[in-house]
Amino acid sequence: MLWNVFQPPPDLAEAFGAVYRRVMPDVPMLFDRATPVLAGYSAMFTTAADGIRAAGEFGDPEQWRFDWERLYTREEWLAQVPTFGGHSLLSPAAVDELLTGIGAAVDAAGGSFTMGYATVVVTATTDGKETRQG
Repeated sequence: MLWNVFQPPPDLAEAFGAVYRRVMPDVPMLFDRATPVLAGYSAMFTTAADGIRAAGEFGDPEQWRFDWERLYTREEWLAQVPTFGGHSLLSPAAVDELLTGIGAAVDAAGGSFTMGYATVVVTATTDGKETRQG
């Protein structure tokens, strides 16, 4: 199992959050500065590890984390936003409003920003038992 989780710089997280709260007020959304984004995924990591254990075909699951960063221009970031989960359910007008607000936030930050990422992997090796197919 693999997850890529991103966390914008605090000033942009706050600005992005304000835009999301305005455009999508009924959706508990990204960029709540009070909670690190990765914390919201911890239950999924635990569920994946529990599933591996329950299968009975693997050794103890391990969790690996890789932190990395990527510089985004305004245009690069705005091209990705509509592809995020749930965004395809928005009306075209809501997407436009979201992109306008996020674009203004990136412009206010100088036109580009560095996004922090954490890639988390939950994995296990087979335990060497013979299994039957069929």
